[in-house]
Amino acid sequence: MGKKKKKPRYPITQGVRMLREHGIEIIPRLYTYVDRGGTRVSSQELGVPEHNVVKTLIFEDQDGDAMVVLQHGDREVAPGILAKTIGAKSTSPCEPATAQKHSGYLVGGTSPFGLKSDLPVLAEASIRELDKLYINGGKRGFLIELTPDELERVLSPEWVEVAQPRQDA
Repeated sequence: MGKKKKKPRYPITQGVRMLREHGIEIIPRLYTYVDRGGTRVSSQELGVPEHNVVKTLIFEDQDGDAMVVLQHGDREVAPGILAKTIGAKSTSPCEPATAQKHSGYLVGGTSPFGLKSDLPVLAEASIRELDKLYINGGKRGFLIELTPDELERVLSPEWVEVAQPRQDA
């Protein structure tokens, strides 16, 4: 008898539960989390293009109304373009404590799946062009591999064009 193949162990977060409810098979991608390492660290450790690592960002408009913005790891969200796109005066990233309050996740482990609050989700349109994407599963050091179709099926995001080159690139 051959050895039974072990299934990869990964955290069971609210995000994982939501994906399972939608019939998505979880493909976990675990890595060693580095504080302020961002997508550069995860892409290097996992050996995947940083462009395919999708960050989950919590933004708010001038009235404090929050939203999720999904962006490529090697890009930034242009707050002015985001504001214009959604018809707001201004937008800015939430402070970490505010982001955590809205999402229910620690910053660095924010998943767009299984959020504490029902927030609108906006996603960079070019994410749809990826073969695979890697997005946070709800814990630091834990990404989930998905296809853009799976992302769209679960989240039904509004597809937007709000990217700008990353300042440190």
